[in-house]
Formats: sequence, C-alpha cells, structure tokens
Amino acid sequence: MAYTIIKAVIIITILSLITSHTFAQTDWKLKTEEDGIKVYLAPVSGSRVKAVKVECEYNAGPAALVAVLMDVKNCTEWVYHTKSCVLVKQVSPSELYYYSKISLPWPVENRDFVGHLTVSHDLKTHVITVDGPAVPGFVPEKKSIVRIANSKGRWTITPTGKNHIRVEYVLQVDPGGNLPAWLVNMFAAEGPIQSFKNLKLQVEKPQYQNAQLPSNLK
Repeated sequence: MAYTIIKAVIIITILSLITSHTFAQTDWKLKTEEDGIKVYLAPVSGSRVKAVKVECEYNAGPAALVAVLMDVKNCTEWVYHTKSCVLVKQVSPSELYYYSKISLPWPVENRDFVGHLTVSHDLKTHVITVDGPAVPGFVPEKKSIVRIANSKGRWTITPTGKNHIRVEYVLQVDPGGNLPAWLVNMFAAEGPIQSFKNLKLQVEKPQYQNAQLPSNLK
C-alpha cells in the first residue's frame, strides 16, 4: 500500500494518508522482515481488514525522501503494482492532489484513487510527516475500475544522523469490492517489502540528492 493490505502494499503511495490524528492500534504483530524492512499488521475495530505498518532506515536525507514522495509522476518506478500516477493539482510545494491506478492480477478488477498529500515539519524535533488521505472528486469514477474511497495513512520521517533517516509508514484502507484471500495474503507479504526495497533505490537516485525541503516548511 489491509484490506489493510492491499493498499498498503500497493501503494504505499503511496503515499499517502491521514488527518491530524494518529492511529490507535497498539497491538502490532510482526508479519515479515527482510533487508532491514519490518512489516507489521494490527486489527482495526469495526473493519474486516487490518492496518499495516512498515519500519526501515535509509542512508538519505529527509528532504530527499520528501522529494521522492512528492514526485508522484515517478511513483510507478517504486510503488508495488502501481500502473499510473498523475498530478491533478499542485496547491503549494508542500501540498498536492494526485490520481493513481493500481493493477491487480486477473480476474480481480483494478483499483484507483485520488490522494491528497501534505507535508509538515516540526522545527523543534525536525520530524517530518507526510499525510495523504484518499479524497472524493477531482477525477470521475471509471467503468471496470473500483474506486478506493476510504484510505488513511502517514509517513513519519525522523533524522537520526547525517544523511540517515528512520522511516515509519502506517496505512489503513478499504480496497472496496471482494478480494480473494490469496490476493490479500500476497500483497500483505510481498507488497510492502518490494515497495520499500524499490524506494531505497529511488531515494538514492541523483535527481534527489540535492533536494531541499519546501521553503514554507523551513
């Protein structure tokens, strides 16, 4: 991206995605760990799907990761099963709306959503958060694609040294429609791991190395 998973995994583009409050889950259970990437699941009250949390560390500056997350047109290069992603509206250097399509194995219908990304910076702790709930409107719903309407999550980026950050990503999502157990399990196990491996490579690319935080966050 729970379903927890499906979007978590899938997007983790994701990106994106909560309001000003944090998740209440406290009983996270480790699902899998690989190459320093830990994936946890937690039950969600009133939901048939679980929330997902991913933890890892990167040798990169916080501004570089923010630049990758806000560079939505290139998220197909690292977000698991993302078919396309386009900018819908750039509100400011630290806020935008984007539209993404998620490709799923046949015969399951593909998904799409509109995300709203906002970046905030705590000047005392230097912790950066990137929120991006799925929002209605902006792009009409399409036939043969299930619109993800309910999704919330959050990136928390904590500097731990020069060009070194700790990353936490939490996602809770309802993928809509009926999803077979094998598909949910596949995304729960493979999606976050693959996306965060790809993200490690993405954040190390030259175009992000000299990135600066948006001027309104400094």
